[in-house]
Amino acid sequence: MGKLGPIILIAISAIMWGIIAVFVRKLSSLGFTPMEIVTIRVVTAVLLLGIIGLLKYPGQMKIHLRDSKYFIGTGIFSIVLFNWCYFSSINQLSLSFAVILLYTAPTFVVVLSYLFLKESMDALKIISVIGTLIGCTFIVGFNLMETPSMNLAGILTGLGAGFGYALYTIFGKFALVKYRPFTVTFYTFLVASITLLLFTDLFEKGSMLLSSEAILYGIGLGLFPTVLAYLFYTKGLEKMEGSKASIIATVEPVAATLLSVFFYKEDFGVLQFIGTAIILLSVILINLPKTFFKINNKKRLQF
Repeated sequence: MGKLGPIILIAISAIMWGIIAVFVRKLSSLGFTPMEIVTIRVVTAVLLLGIIGLLKYPGQMKIHLRDSKYFIGTGIFSIVLFNWCYFSSINQLSLSFAVILLYTAPTFVVVLSYLFLKESMDALKIISVIGTLIGCTFIVGFNLMETPSMNLAGILTGLGAGFGYALYTIFGKFALVKYRPFTVTFYTFLVASITLLLFTDLFEKGSMLLSSEAILYGIGLGLFPTVLAYLFYTKGLEKMEGSKASIIATVEPVAATLLSVFFYKEDFGVLQFIGTAIILLSVILINLPKTFFKINNKKRLQF
C-alpha cells in the first residue's frame, strides 16, 4: 500500500464523515429524531455490509465468540455511546461547545494508545493534538457566551462523546490483530444495530421509512459516511498508529465546513480559514518522517 496509502484512506474516510450533514438534515426534515437517524445509519450499514460479505468476503464473516468483546467495544462503547453522549451534549450545551468536546477524541486516543497499545507519546503528537483542538475551536467559532448553561452533565456527556469516538480506534486496533478490516467493520455495526433497535421505536414509523426519499437518503447515509468511511478508516488503521490516524481524521470538520460553504451557502470567515489551516498543518506535521527533523537539525548545525 505504501506509506501514503493509509494516510489517503483515513483522509478520505474523514471527508466522507464530513458530508454526513447532507443525509442527516434531509432525514431530520422528514420527521426522524437524532437517535432514529443513528439507528437508520447503522442498520442500513449492516445490511449493506452483510450483502457485500456474502457475495465477496464469505470467509471473513466468521469470528470466535470469545473475540466478541472487541466488537462490543467498537459497537456499543464506541458507536452507540458516542452518538448518545453527543446528542445529549448538544441538548444541554451550545452546538459549538459540544463539537469542541467531541474533538477531544485525538487527545484520548494518544493517551489510550500510549497506555494500552504501547505507542510512543512524543512532543510531535502532543503539538499536533493541541493544534487540531485549536483548529476545531476556530472552525466552529467557539464562544463561551454562546453556551446557555455550563452544566456538569453536558460537559461530562460531551467528553463522553470524545471518549466514545476515540474507543473505535483503540478497540479496532486490538480487533485488527486477529481480523480483517471488513470483519471488524461488519461486526461493529451488527452489535450497534442490535443494541439501538432495542432502545428505539424506529419501526413504528414504517410508512415514513418506506417513502422514496427516506430510502434514498437512508441508503446514502449507510453507504458513504458509514460503510465506505469506516472500511477505509479501519483499513488505514491497520497500517498506522492509532494516535496518528485519529489526528488525521480531524480533517472531518474541515470537510464539513467546506460542504456548508459550497452546498448550503453558509459563511466562511477568517476564523474558519485559520482553523482549517491549523488542522491541515497539524496533520502534515504528524506525518513528516522523523528523518526530516534530523536533516533540518544538521543543516542548522552546519550553518
